[in-house]
Amino acid sequence: MKNTTLVIMAAGMGSRYGQGIKQLEKVGPNGEIIMDYSIYDAKKAGFNKVVFITRKDIEKQFREVVGNRIEKIIDTEYVFQELDNVPKWYKVPEGRKKPWGTGHAILACKGTVKDPFIVINADDYYGREGFKLVHDYLVAQPDEAKRNYCMAGFILGNTLSDNGTVTRGVCSVDADSNLTSVEETFDILKKGDIAVGKDGNDKEVSLKLDDVVSMNMWGLTPDFLDVLDEGFSKFLKDGGDNNIKGEYLLPQVIGEMLKNKECSVKVLTSHDRWFGVTYHEDKETVVESLKKLTEQGVYPASIN
Repeated sequence: MKNTTLVIMAAGMGSRYGQGIKQLEKVGPNGEIIMDYSIYDAKKAGFNKVVFITRKDIEKQFREVVGNRIEKIIDTEYVFQELDNVPKWYKVPEGRKKPWGTGHAILACKGTVKDPFIVINADDYYGREGFKLVHDYLVAQPDEAKRNYCMAGFILGNTLSDNGTVTRGVCSVDADSNLTSVEETFDILKKGDIAVGKDGNDKEVSLKLDDVVSMNMWGLTPDFLDVLDEGFSKFLKDGGDNNIKGEYLLPQVIGEMLKNKECSVKVLTSHDRWFGVTYHEDKETVVESLKKLTEQGVYPASIN
């Protein structure tokens, strides 16, 4: 069986969640964190390695709460997204406080991730279906295949928070389930039997609850890391950091590749319900949801 890697983006600051590191919140019946469920589901699907993208300043706590346990059940490595992960010729501008977002985070995997891989957020619960769909797609690709990517698409209505607005990549898909574009849509909130949000120009848009959205669950091949490396240098050279809060985002990189017909992305629709801890008030919902899934036998009493 082909080796496949689970890459977990766990370097986020959790600014909307208040105090504490939201990725390390205990939400399961036995003190499990959301990542425990993602790793459990990924292993069940066939992934045989995990790479954590984290930060040096939380490395000690991260290893104590997560890494030391996970290393006992699956091959584990760590990479770090830091402000100084930039080309040698580039000088980080004064006032820049945070790294450059999800594309920059995945770039930290270059040299470490050498097999087909799935990318997920640390603080999102995706359910089992997406992992299985992405894994099976990746292992079915020929070894020499490049730029044949995939993503787990989620139903918008299954990904909304009851406690505030969310940002989602709203997907356009052709008749063969190939992704044609991803539009980052902000401040999405359910309104009756529809949802409303704002596009990149701050214009209100209406969305269907059954629209397919990206939850940053991508199936990629190692060549994509070279694409990110080249693209990040271009992003900086072209003034992408004129705004010191500007970000180099994974969906935008893939969207640009699609526009230029440089890759294909198969959309594999998952009907599992997403939940996460975007807001502090979300924690209670997550705890109750995981308790019910355990009682229903979806997960064993202890998953570690």
